[in-house]
Amino acid sequence: MIYKEQQFDIPALDGISEKQIQVHLGLYAGYVKHVNLIREKVEELKGDDYVVAELRRRFSFEFDGMRMHEYYFSAFEGGAKEVDQDSELVKALSEKYGSWDDFIEHFKAVGKSRGIGWTVLYWDPKARTPHVAWTSDHELGTLSGLPILLAMDMWEHAFMVDYLPAEKGKYIDSFLNNVNWSFPEKMFNYSNSK
Repeated sequence: MIYKEQQFDIPALDGISEKQIQVHLGLYAGYVKHVNLIREKVEELKGDDYVVAELRRRFSFEFDGMRMHEYYFSAFEGGAKEVDQDSELVKALSEKYGSWDDFIEHFKAVGKSRGIGWTVLYWDPKARTPHVAWTSDHELGTLSGLPILLAMDMWEHAFMVDYLPAEKGKYIDSFLNNVNWSFPEKMFNYSNSK
């Protein structure tokens, strides 16, 4: 199996330039390339346990980098769309965080955490509750087995064309203003249908 770059239908975004998206998509392409390269090298180097072990450690970084970016870019497809205030997703988020607006403020606060990583909205179908968590790099701090509903890239490469590091709050606002909320809603509904 060879992984292929996913193509995204991303219109012009408010506060996130086309140049920023193109630079970011190029980085995503690198993750896809490295996932395939590592898989190929592991096959070639069977028997060299030390090198293969290191490649396998690197694989999770590259693979999660690939997948997290697919969640990220998918949330922009079709253009910004307000969340359906009557949706089950909004009900679940409001129940945990107090209201939709309180959820948004919590999501922003997690996004402003120091360091590089991701702000991720997960759904725990077993406990029937959402979680907003910080994931360092791509693979450290993920909530095992929980479906991802929304992923906001907080590595500097996600915003440095448009914003300085001290302006990441503006980037977070731009990200949230451009989300097509039908994507997280679809992911939520799918996670609850199992």
